[in-house]
Amino acid sequence: MFRRIASCASALLAAAPLLFSAPSYAPSNQIPPPVLREFRGAWIATVGNIDWPSKPGLSTEQQKSELLAILDRAAHLRLNALIFQVRTSCDALYASKLEPWSEYLTGKMGQAPEPFYDPLAFAVEEAHKRGIELHAWFNPYRARYHSAKSPIAASHISKTKPSFVRTYGKYLWLDPSDRDAQEHSLAVILDVVKRYDVDGIHIDDYFYPYKEKDSAGRLMDFPDDASWKRSSMAGKISRDDWRRENINSFIQRLHTAIHAVKPHVKFGISPFGIWRPGYPEKIRGLDAYDALYADARKWLQNGWLDYCAPQLYWAIEPEAQSYPVLLKWWSEQNLKGRHLWPGNNSARVGSSWKPEEIVNQIALTRKQSGATGNIHWNVSSLMSDAKGLAATLATQVYTQPSLVPASPWLDKTAPPRPAVTLQYDAAKDRFEMLWQPIETEPVGRWLVQTCTDGKWESFVAAASSKSGNIVKSGGRFPELVSLIAVDRAGNISPAAVLEHRSQ
Repeated sequence: MFRRIASCASALLAAAPLLFSAPSYAPSNQIPPPVLREFRGAWIATVGNIDWPSKPGLSTEQQKSELLAILDRAAHLRLNALIFQVRTSCDALYASKLEPWSEYLTGKMGQAPEPFYDPLAFAVEEAHKRGIELHAWFNPYRARYHSAKSPIAASHISKTKPSFVRTYGKYLWLDPSDRDAQEHSLAVILDVVKRYDVDGIHIDDYFYPYKEKDSAGRLMDFPDDASWKRSSMAGKISRDDWRRENINSFIQRLHTAIHAVKPHVKFGISPFGIWRPGYPEKIRGLDAYDALYADARKWLQNGWLDYCAPQLYWAIEPEAQSYPVLLKWWSEQNLKGRHLWPGNNSARVGSSWKPEEIVNQIALTRKQSGATGNIHWNVSSLMSDAKGLAATLATQVYTQPSLVPASPWLDKTAPPRPAVTLQYDAAKDRFEMLWQPIETEPVGRWLVQTCTDGKWESFVAAASSKSGNIVKSGGRFPELVSLIAVDRAGNISPAAVLEHRSQ
């Protein structure tokens, strides 16, 4: 009934000999130990069938089976969040009236799964059953992936609104300077916020596209001449600054709009891991500020996101892209105290890295003030267990699963103490733990903690749960049983604690 979360090393009361001939429980003033808070996520990429489904055209049951295997592996590794790509290139891996079904499901853009199911609804439901957050991941401007094979559906934006779309190298791209194109992407994302019980909205590092080269090997400029000439800002600011302002405006508006619909839904961005070369000193690499027109430092400093997940896909040692040096720099930019959950290149384990590289990066994240979690690129690296990475994480790093850190700027109100009872079932020699929903504060999950022989263990139950079984361990019932309500912003209620009484 419960998913196990933690085991506490310290006891809250000395284990004394107890008689269980007529077991019962009574309210107690004891306080359970705090539960670890750490974001533990992984990206599920669907573009090009990178992570899921393994190939287009699988049956509905095969697709579901593969997704359940991912969710089960995440639960086994004690992850608490998955970031699921639902819009790769103005398509949809969910039922949408605004954009066509993705070709990565059936092999044909615009064709729904048969028998019909909604992958996003299915992923949300199954993730929540396992106590895992599900964040919907969108590409806001890419309209056609370079390796796409299916004919473009008549309902695709390149057919219905061709004025929004630009050809750039091997890609189709929405013009980020086109206000109507911005409105379309905003409407697509808010449609998901309204209709699905997602825990977060996520966008990655693709704003203006990475630079493409022409046949002569020269970098091509993005084809937005007409938009620039029409802009009231032309001649007042530089074209590069104008492009950055197009992205800044979209980020700010999206952040506000998401919370206007559902205040508890987190908005996160995973920008390229280097803001600009030289920031901090000795850092070298792509200038995302100039190349992608992405001023991620500004978004973080202004609090236009709830979590920042810079893609720190480099090793610890190399000076030019040092993981801890970059992590420290991003932490110093976090003036509003938002979540900082760097992305780690776990996919390199099995080729050029050993598992210890990721283990050590997570250890450095835990030591860095202001950083409270990590996201693995990508979930396939955890499914394949390359060089024992997944096993190492389970046995050495994520030995005690955790709750997602709270977001008090979204909601400061903690749920009230829940009402809980324990009813003894003599026939099965166990207790049934019963509680009721809290009407005044929506619950995201329930946290159950038990103490047996001085050892604490914790479990998570889905928000819809109303009961669970308390069984003996080592021939004894727990001395203490505690229930805590966790709301959608991560706030926790006071613990309702029951203490064993012998009769």
